[in-house]
Amino acid sequence: MPDSASKPVFLVDAYADPVVVRIDGRACFQNSACLRDFISEMLARGKTRFVLDFQSCSSMDSTFLGVLAGAAIELRKTAPGGSLVVARPGPRNLELLRNLGLHRLLTIDAGTAAVSFGKTGTALECQQRGEVENARLVLEAHENLVAADETNRAKFQDVLAFLRNRLEQK
Repeated sequence: MPDSASKPVFLVDAYADPVVVRIDGRACFQNSACLRDFISEMLARGKTRFVLDFQSCSSMDSTFLGVLAGAAIELRKTAPGGSLVVARPGPRNLELLRNLGLHRLLTIDAGTAAVSFGKTGTALECQQRGEVENARLVLEAHENLVAADETNRAKFQDVLAFLRNRLEQK
C-alpha cells in the first residue's frame, strides 16, 4: 500500500452498500479525477449510496470540492435519489464544505464514530493526465461549484474565465 504521508490515497470498498471511500492525505486537483472516475463507474454499476470518510483527509482544494458537488448532483438524478455522506470531515474541512454551500447537496455526519470498512479495501490508482484533460476537469469542477451555489460564481469567476480561455486556445 502507498505511503499516505507522501502520496494521497483513496481507499475504497466498492462491494459495500453504501460504497465506502476513505481519503488519506490531501484531496486535490492532482487526484480528483480518479475519484470522479470511480464514482462514475459505481453509478454505471447501479451503486447510488456512498460514504466518504474524511477522518485522515488533511486538506481539500476547490477542484476536489467541485468533484464532490458533481457527484452529488449526479446522484440526485438517479431514481430513487442516491446519497453522498461526508463522514468525520473535521472542523476545517467542514468549514470549506459549508462556505461553498455543499452542505445543501451532501449529507454531513460530523460525528466521531468509525466508518465501517470491509475486508476488501483497495487503493485507487490515480493516473497522470495531460494538461488539457486536467484543465477540463478543473473547469468542470468549478462549474459544479457554481451549480451547487450561485454565490460561488463570484468566488471562481477568474478561474472559470482563465480555464475557458485556455481551453479555447488548445
